[in-house]
Amino acid sequence: MNVKTFIDRPIFAGVISVMILLVGLIGLTQLPVEQFPEIAPPTVSVSAAYAGANAETVQKSVLVPLEEAINGVENMMYMVSSATNSGSASIQIYFRQGTDGDMAMVNVQNRIASAQSLLPAEVTRSGVTVRKRQTSRIKTLAVYSPDGSFDRKFITNYLKINIEPRLSRIAGVGEVDVRGGDYSLRIWLDPGKMGKYGLMPSDISTVLSEQNLEAPTGTLGAESENTFRYVLKYRGRYENVTDYENMVIRSESDGTVLRLKDVATIELGERSYDYVGLVNGHPGTTISISQTSGSNANEIIVAVDAEIEKIRADLPKGLEIVDLMSTKDFLDASIKNVIKTLFEAILLVILVVFIFLQSFRSTVIPTISIIVSLVGTFAFLMVAGFSLNMITLFALVLVIGTVVDDSIVVVEAVQAKFDEGYRSPYKATVDAMGGIATALVATTFVFMAVFIPVSFMGGTTGTFYTQFGLTMAVAVGISLLNSLTLSPALCAMIMTPHEEVIPGQKASFSSRFHKAFDAGFGAVVNKYKHVVLFMFKRKWLTVILLIIACGGLAYLMNTTKTGLVPKEDMGSINMDVRTPPGTNIAETDKVLAEIDARISSIPQIEAYSRTTGWGMMFGQGSSTGNFVIKLKDWNERTGKGDDIDSIIEEMYARTADITSADIMIYTRGMIPGYGASNGFEVYVQDQKGGKLDDLEKITNDFIIELNKRPEVSRAKTSFDSKYPMYLVEVDAVQCKRNGISPSDVLGVLAGYVGGSYASNMNRFSKLYRVMLQAAPEFRLDTESLQNMFVRNSRGEMSPINQYLKLTRIYGPQSISRFNLFTAISVSGQAADGYSSGQAIQAVREVAAQVLPAGYGYEFGGMSREEADTGNSVAVIFGICVLFIFLILCALYESIFIPVVIILSVPFGLAGSFLFARMFGLENNIYLQIGLLMLIGLLAKTAILLTEYASQKRAEGMSITMAAMSAAKVRLRPILMTSLTMIFGMLPLMFASGVGANGNISIGVGTVGGMLIGTIALIIVVPALFFVFQYIEEKVMPKHTHCRSEEHHTNCHSEERNTPCHSEERQRRENL
Repeated sequence: MNVKTFIDRPIFAGVISVMILLVGLIGLTQLPVEQFPEIAPPTVSVSAAYAGANAETVQKSVLVPLEEAINGVENMMYMVSSATNSGSASIQIYFRQGTDGDMAMVNVQNRIASAQSLLPAEVTRSGVTVRKRQTSRIKTLAVYSPDGSFDRKFITNYLKINIEPRLSRIAGVGEVDVRGGDYSLRIWLDPGKMGKYGLMPSDISTVLSEQNLEAPTGTLGAESENTFRYVLKYRGRYENVTDYENMVIRSESDGTVLRLKDVATIELGERSYDYVGLVNGHPGTTISISQTSGSNANEIIVAVDAEIEKIRADLPKGLEIVDLMSTKDFLDASIKNVIKTLFEAILLVILVVFIFLQSFRSTVIPTISIIVSLVGTFAFLMVAGFSLNMITLFALVLVIGTVVDDSIVVVEAVQAKFDEGYRSPYKATVDAMGGIATALVATTFVFMAVFIPVSFMGGTTGTFYTQFGLTMAVAVGISLLNSLTLSPALCAMIMTPHEEVIPGQKASFSSRFHKAFDAGFGAVVNKYKHVVLFMFKRKWLTVILLIIACGGLAYLMNTTKTGLVPKEDMGSINMDVRTPPGTNIAETDKVLAEIDARISSIPQIEAYSRTTGWGMMFGQGSSTGNFVIKLKDWNERTGKGDDIDSIIEEMYARTADITSADIMIYTRGMIPGYGASNGFEVYVQDQKGGKLDDLEKITNDFIIELNKRPEVSRAKTSFDSKYPMYLVEVDAVQCKRNGISPSDVLGVLAGYVGGSYASNMNRFSKLYRVMLQAAPEFRLDTESLQNMFVRNSRGEMSPINQYLKLTRIYGPQSISRFNLFTAISVSGQAADGYSSGQAIQAVREVAAQVLPAGYGYEFGGMSREEADTGNSVAVIFGICVLFIFLILCALYESIFIPVVIILSVPFGLAGSFLFARMFGLENNIYLQIGLLMLIGLLAKTAILLTEYASQKRAEGMSITMAAMSAAKVRLRPILMTSLTMIFGMLPLMFASGVGANGNISIGVGTVGGMLIGTIALIIVVPALFFVFQYIEEKVMPKHTHCRSEEHHTNCHSEERNTPCHSEERQRRENL
C-alpha cells in the first residue's frame, strides 16, 4: 500500500484520522491530572515515642537499634532520622525511583521486627509505626471557632474523632496529621501525699494494670443441659473520671480504704500540652494530608474536597473549615494557563501557515494535522501510563510547531507543482508525493530518534525527559501518518492553483496577496543568494563562525546558572519561628502573637494558622512556632508588590525588629516529595564519632562562610545545643547503703517528672492513653525533688534528691542523623539573581574549604537530586547527537554529509543559552527539554538542505550549483517550519500569571535557539555542504559496478564524477 492508495481513497484516509481522534478523546477522558509525573522517591516513615526521654536517650536507645536494622534494606537510597527532647523518634527512608512502595514498607517492617528486642519496653508498648507516604503535604486544612464557643482541645479531638477517620479512608491518603494532642486521662499525682502513704508511681501503675483491664469471663451453662446460657460480661476498662477516682489502692483491716483520688487529681486532659493553635486569631488547629507513594495528588484532593463538603454540613454551630494550602490550586491554575497557551500557539501557527500558503484551503490541511496529532497523542499517554501533567502539556505545546511541518511540506510540494504549470490537483498531488514521501519518513524518524536515548535515563530528570520525549515522538509520528494519508487526500480534493490575473478584471484578495507575497519573497531570495555566494567565496568565515558557535556554547553552558525547576508563586507561605533555647511555650506564644499582629494586616493574605510548639523546619519544642499562610488568588494579586517574593520581603521587614526570635520564611517545594521548602538542604556529618559540640562548632563555621557567599541567602540551622539541662547522676553507694535500687530512684523520677503511659481507656469509640505524672505545680524546679520519695526494701520512704547529683549543663533540643552518622541540617535559599544550582556549587566549595578530616556532608531533598544530576545532561545531549549522526550515516551511506547536519546544531543550542542569559534565566529542566527538541528540529531542518543538494549533485550539477540550488529552493519550507515553531512559542516566551516562570524558561530557550539556529543554518550549511561534499568525493570516491568497460570509463570521467547507475540516482532522490 503506497501513498497513491490514500489519494485514491480519501474516505479511507479520513476514517483513519477520525479513529485516531476518537481513541485520543477516549484517552483524554481517562488521563489522570497532576503537576508532575511520579518523580519523588518512594518514602517510608518510621516513628516511635519514648515518654519522658531526652533527645540523646532516644537516639541511643531507639534510633540506633532501628537504623542498624533498617540500613541496607533493598533499594534504599538514604535515610534521615531525628530524636527530640519530647521523646519522639522518627526515621525517613528514601528508596530508589521505581521501587514498589508497598514492598518497601513490608521490607522495613520485617527489618524492624528483628530489632524489637533491643528497644526499651516503654517504646515496644507504645508501638513502632511504619507508614508509606511522601514527605511533603498535598493539602492543609484548618478548623477553628470564630466566635470562641469551642476551645482548642475540643476542636482537636473533634477532628480526631469525626474527621480524621473519614479522610484517612480516602484512597491514596498516606497520613492525616491533626496538630494537637489526643484526649488522655491524666492522673496528676501529688508526690507529698504519695510519700505520706508510702507510695511510688510504680504502685499506681500496678493498681491500674490490676483493675483497669478487659477480661474474658466466659459463659455459664455452656456444654451442659441447662435451659439457659448466661454470658458473663466484665465491665472492662473504666470510662469515666469518677471510676478512676474510686480505684482502690489499699484496703486496711480496720476498714479504711485508700483510693486514687486521695493521692491524685484525675481529669480528661490532653496527651500532650506542647501545642497552642490559633486560626485567623481564633482557637483552632490544622489538618495536614500527605499522599502515599505512587498515588495521584490531584485525584486525592478532589476526593478530600468532596468529603470535606459533606463534613462541613455536619459541623457543630460555631466551627468552620478553611483551606490553607492545596497543591491542586496551583496545578489547576497552571494547567489552565498552559491550555490557554496551547490554543494561542495553534492560532499563531495557523496564521504563519496562511501567510506562506496564501490560501484558506491550503491552510486547512496543516490545521487538521495539528488537531489529529495532538488529540491522538492522548491515547498513547493513557496506554503508556503517563498523566496529563506540566511536562506532557509542555511537550504538546512545543510539538505544535513540529507536527505541522510534514503537512506543510506536502502542501508546499503540491503548490510547487501548480507553480510549474500543473492544473489538475490530483496529478499534482500524486507527482509531488512521489518525490517527497521517502524524505518525509527519513526526516521524521531522525527527529524521533533524538528522544530514544533519553528514554533510558533514570532518576527524576530521566522521568522528565522520558515523558517529554516520548510524548513529542508519538505526536510527530502521528503527524507523519497523517501527512502520508489524509493530507495528500485533502490536497487532491480541495487544493487549486492560484487564479491567474486576467487583464482588465479585478483580482481576488487571494490572488493579490499571492502576487504581493511572491514578489516580496522573491526579493528576499535574491538577497539570500548573494549572502550564500559571499559565504562560498569566504569559506574560512564559515569555520570561524563554527568555532565561535562551539566556543560560545561551551562557555554559556558552563557559566549559565543552573537549577532543577524554576521557582513559582505557589500561593502559600510558611514561617517558622524559634525563640531562645529553654523558652517555655507560653513565652513563645507571646512572641508569635506579636508576629501575628504585624503580619495579619498584609492585604494579600487570605487566611493563616498559628501553631506554637512545632515548626516545619525548626521541629518540635516549646521554643518553636509556625505560621501557614494562604495568599489570595493569583487573579487578585496582579499589581506591583503582589508577587510572593515581595510579600515575603514585606513579612521580613515587618518583623525585622523582633530580636527575641529567629524567623525563617519560605515557600513549599516545587516538586512534591522533596522536602518542605524550596531552598537547598545539606547535612553536615560527624563521620568519626566525635563530640556533638565539635560538630556544632564546625557547622556554625560552615554556615558563617556560606553566608559570605553571594550565591547564598539566609543559610541557617535549627540545631542549638544551648538548651538548659541538668545532668542526672545516681549515687549508687548511697542507694545501696539505704537498701534502694538505683533503678527505683530513676523510676520515681521518670514517673513524677517524665510521666509514663500506664494504661488505656475507651471513650468516644476510641482508645486513649492513661498517663501518670506529677501535677505541674509539683515539678517546677530542682527543689521539687525534695518532695518526691522512693521506698527502700524495709518500706521506708526517703526523698530522691539525696541520691541524685544534678549538674547544670546545656544540650540540644533534637538530634538528627543522616545515613547512620550524627548530622546537623543546614538549609538556605539561593540569593536574588542566583539559581539553586549556583547555591549548591557554593555549598560544595565552602565544604571543601571548611570541613576538616572526619567530617563530611550530603545533600537531602531536591538538592540531592539536583546535585546528583550534575553533568549527566551534557552526556545525554552528546549521546542524542551521536545517535542522530549514526542514523544519518546509514541513510546517506556517508560519514561526511551527516557532519554538515550535526554542525548546524551548535548554533541553535548557543542561541538558546544566549537568550536564557539575556532574560536572566537558569539552565533548568524546562530549558533542557526545549534544547532536546531543538537538536532534532535543527537536524531535521538541515536535512531539507543537504538532501536536496545531494540529489542535485547526483544528477550532475557541480557542488557549488547543487548547494546554491538547494539554498534557493529550500529557503521557503525552512522559513515556514522555523517561523511556525517560533510564533508558536511566543505565548510561552511572554507568559504571565501562574506558572509563568516555567513557561518563560521553555519559550525563551526554544525561540532563541530556533531564531539563531535557523539564521545560521541557512547561511552556513550551504558552505559546509560544499566543503564536506568535496572532501567525501576526494576521500571516498563512489565505486559502481558497470555493465561495460566503456560505461565504466564514462562513469569515472572527471567531467561527471557522479554515480552512474539509475538505481543509485533513484536512491539519492528518495533521500
